[in-house]
This record gives sequence, C-alpha cells and structure tokens, in this order.
Amino acid sequence: MARICEVCGKKSTVGNSVTHRGKAKYLGGVGTKVTGITRRQFKPNLQKVHVSTDNGTHKTMRVCAQCLRGGAITKIVRQAPFKLSSAEASELSKAKAKASKSKK
Repeated sequence: MARICEVCGKKSTVGNSVTHRGKAKYLGGVGTKVTGITRRQFKPNLQKVHVSTDNGTHKTMRVCAQCLRGGAITKIVRQAPFKLSSAEASELSKAKAKASKSKK
C-alpha cells in the first residue's frame, strides 16, 4: 500500500539533505562549508483511523495528521459505557453541591 493520504492525496516528496562543516563567522570561525548533498524523502504523517462514511458505513482509512486536525473526516462515535440519564445526572449534581456546602 502506498504512503498516500486517502483524503487529500498527500504523498512522499523528495528533497536534499545538506551536510555542513565548520564554525559560523559570527561565532569567530571562518564560515561553514557544504561537505555533502544527498537525496532524502519527506514522508507524510499518516494515521490509520476508523471513519464513518456518508452512507452510514464504517471504514478504516490512512489519513494524514493535517486532515485529522482540520476536521476533513468524521471519526466513528462510540457511546460511553454506563452513561447516566439526565434525571440521574441532575440528582448526582445536586448531591455533590450539598456535600460541598456541608464541607465549608
């Protein structure tokens, strides 16, 4: 499988890795020299994410970090276990409020 974001199509790009030697002039040296230039790859930060699609199905996709942070996809919403109903939650908050008042 290629290293490509399935949302935006971002893929690996190539560039140069430049190696320097010497002490900078502002630090009292005679200046830095380039001693080597080699090719390198810049790879996208891909994550495997469970995504809910438009037609209601779930799918695993490889998505880059920028698409995740930018909200280009919607992750699968999993319900929290042991979720309290609204009535139980309000009773619990009232009990906590009473307990905090009695401590003061």
